[in-house]
Amino acid sequence: MIEFVLDGRSKVATYMQLVLQVKQALRVGLARPGDQLPKVRSVAQALAINPNTVLKAYKELEMAGLAEGRPGVGTFLVGSLAGPALEQQAALRTELIAWLDRAGAAGLTREDIAALIDTTLRATLEQ
Repeated sequence: MIEFVLDGRSKVATYMQLVLQVKQALRVGLARPGDQLPKVRSVAQALAINPNTVLKAYKELEMAGLAEGRPGVGTFLVGSLAGPALEQQAALRTELIAWLDRAGAAGLTREDIAALIDTTLRATLEQ
């Protein structure tokens, strides 16, 4: 089950942070069609946010065709964003974890790592 985490420093709206986390989980195979999203009330309590914020995120996912609300039961994922390379992601994730360990051992902070990845990704995609 997805466990949401909010970044209070982010300029991204709270509801959109939830939407993006679900989309990421679908993209990397951590969530699949048929999985139930956490109950609105439990997410709101765990994150200390208004339940309407969670509802807004779930409605956004429904409009994108990724989720479906079932009255009295909950909200379930019905779509997927996983691409054909999903099977290769486990090995790539293992390599990435090793790389992140090396980066941390080299003294890079989370922000340093994010900046390095972002700039490298931009430079690579522009080629």
